[in-house]
Amino acid sequence: MVNMFTDGASRGNPGPGGYGTILTFGQHRRELSEGFKRTTNNRMELLAVIAGLEALKGNDLPVTIYSDSKYVVDSVEKGWIWGWVKKAFKDKKNEDLWRRFIPVYRKHKVKFVWIRGHSGHPENERCDQLAVASALGGNLKEDVGYDG
Repeated sequence: MVNMFTDGASRGNPGPGGYGTILTFGQHRRELSEGFKRTTNNRMELLAVIAGLEALKGNDLPVTIYSDSKYVVDSVEKGWIWGWVKKAFKDKKNEDLWRRFIPVYRKHKVKFVWIRGHSGHPENERCDQLAVASALGGNLKEDVGYDG
């Protein structure tokens, strides 16, 4: 069982942003983070999940993703994303990231769990630190898909 903890941050919305992801598997632990020049909080929340799923080696792994993003968790767990796919993402934001998410999501047995942000959950707090530090760091990348 892989546990993934994710968070996204944006300094201004839009503004500089970043994500933080922690992957745990048994005794193994990996932290991922990246910062972008101009993006949104929702994009960073979703990118945190994508980066974590893309980092997994192998297929068909059971993955539980803990996120404080209702946007991401509800979009998947309530099945909204599949309606968006049927409508070719008409009038939906972040189409590029959702299209990137779908194939890596389908490679595994993914379950999302929503957790309240900034409530003292150690892994969520660490992800927030990673995301904020990335947003404020140097060498920020372009968020190529952001069209705002």
